[in-house]
Amino acid sequence: MLISVIGTGYLGAVHAVCMAELGYKVIGFDTDEHKIATFNKGEAPFFEPQFGSLLGRHLASKKVAFTTDAAQIADADVHFICVGTPQAADGFHANTEYIDASLENIIKYAKAGSFVVGKSTVPVGTARRLREELLQRRNGEIGLVWNPEFLREGFAVDDTLNPDRIVIGFEDEKDVARLKEVYRPIIDRGTPVLVTNLETAELVKVAANAFLATKISFINAMAEICEKVGGDVVSLADAIGHDSRIGRKFLNAGIGFGGGCLPKDIRAFQARANELGLDETLSFLKDIDAVNHRRRHRMVALTQMFIGEELKGKRICVLGAAFKPNSDDIRDSPALAIAKMLADKGAVISIFDPRALENVKKHFPTFEIAESAEAAAKDAEIVLHLTEWQEFRDLDPAKIGDVMKSKIIVDGRNALDLDKWRAAGFVAMGMARAAHA
Repeated sequence: MLISVIGTGYLGAVHAVCMAELGYKVIGFDTDEHKIATFNKGEAPFFEPQFGSLLGRHLASKKVAFTTDAAQIADADVHFICVGTPQAADGFHANTEYIDASLENIIKYAKAGSFVVGKSTVPVGTARRLREELLQRRNGEIGLVWNPEFLREGFAVDDTLNPDRIVIGFEDEKDVARLKEVYRPIIDRGTPVLVTNLETAELVKVAANAFLATKISFINAMAEICEKVGGDVVSLADAIGHDSRIGRKFLNAGIGFGGGCLPKDIRAFQARANELGLDETLSFLKDIDAVNHRRRHRMVALTQMFIGEELKGKRICVLGAAFKPNSDDIRDSPALAIAKMLADKGAVISIFDPRALENVKKHFPTFEIAESAEAAAKDAEIVLHLTEWQEFRDLDPAKIGDVMKSKIIVDGRNALDLDKWRAAGFVAMGMARAAHA
């Protein structure tokens, strides 16, 4: 079986090498010539654990190849659409132009009897529109199912090869059977398969992201109350997390969520609801988004509380640039949003991240790039811990303190052992932590 993967961004590239790992021959298509050349040299343009080794192995075995020539998808039996759906420049709705371009290539080149598997996150109704286009222009000889992705950056390879569920939205039963055959090695391990209609499959991803964003913003709203009354948000989260109806995951208060999925997906979901005439149905997502952004401003306010309202010329050490650990993705990174707000107030930002520095250099050229946490902290008046890398948990506070102008640290992720930092002479504060925590 030959598989084409259309779109070789984060989702598509990972999916391509994972399909090769399952034993298939895979052709990855993208219009970005530089990206394709990078892949074909065996180089990963982004950091994702295990991805680089799989890429090298399957390029060598010739199970995977990458091209900018759309005609090379012509012999594929299955076409996975894995292109991005970024937030539109003129509003909250999703930009589906890459989805439409993918379909045009499929209509032009795909052989009769092949079928399309949509994995991109799209506004509900997109899959049915694409299916109708295929019916009209290819006379029903190409099938379509929708199979949303649930990848976590930093765990994407494992999430692809060992997912917690497979969702298939369909109109034709034979297409479901064909996709199940593609995923047979995964299904045979006991992975549950949920089969539903196209609209539900599309909603599964955006509903899951909206719920996760709700949990994160909920606990950050509780953090605002804890800060007002002297409560401890971590203890609060531990206590309510024991409730089996709630659970502890995604109840980590701090500076909020970011990345290329949650922010734009909750906005696109709300925009789609508005298009459907359901303006009030998802209006709560506005508040969730607002809470999320307030946490970033709270970190700026805490910084000024410690080192003064006037930040011009003051050196601030920022630990973390990626929106989450085990990734070099800086899209909508809370860490970088905070750093930029401080820089806009005149602060000198010295930043270190184990993986994301090359991306920071491209997009934030005024920041000072440090090669280590200690180098970033040199002569700084305060350290802001903004991405919870294990490397930062393992830092020696004494070494950091020795090079700083003043020993102050604010833990924006509530991930550090603050007692350890205090023992080294630091004024150490978390987000909505009680004085004893």
